[in-house]
Amino acid sequence: MNCDSCGIKALIYRYAQHIDNGDLESAAALFANGKLVVADADGGAVEIVGAAAVRALYQSYTRLYEDDGTPHTLHMTTNVVVSVAEGGTSASASSYAVVFQALQDFPLQPIIGVRYYDQFIKLSSEWQFAERRIETYLHGDLSRHLLR
Repeated sequence: MNCDSCGIKALIYRYAQHIDNGDLESAAALFANGKLVVADADGGAVEIVGAAAVRALYQSYTRLYEDDGTPHTLHMTTNVVVSVAEGGTSASASSYAVVFQALQDFPLQPIIGVRYYDQFIKLSSEWQFAERRIETYLHGDLSRHLLR
């Protein structure tokens, strides 16, 4: 694994940590030069461009609990495969994620399984998201995670 792959994997994992920590501002900031593409059930997709739009999306959908300001989730991101383009200024990756959630009255359980298809750009020697496509494959009980 080269240094570029390490930086890209760290970015992928940092995204999950920010969400699990309830730090939606930092999660959104990862898309300052990028966008989220969320696949819908009809085979289409919705594009959310830029940090402000991504933050608004997460704030409108993610339930944060008063006890610690987090969604009480744990994103387990696995099967990360990175490909750095020749020249080293762009890259792509694919990965899986299963999100677990637990609350005092909601036993630990997987609530959703997704696949990420990512595009990256390297600006000022730092990797950034250019695009993250999220495709949902498994649905569990999201009633305690989503606001709507």
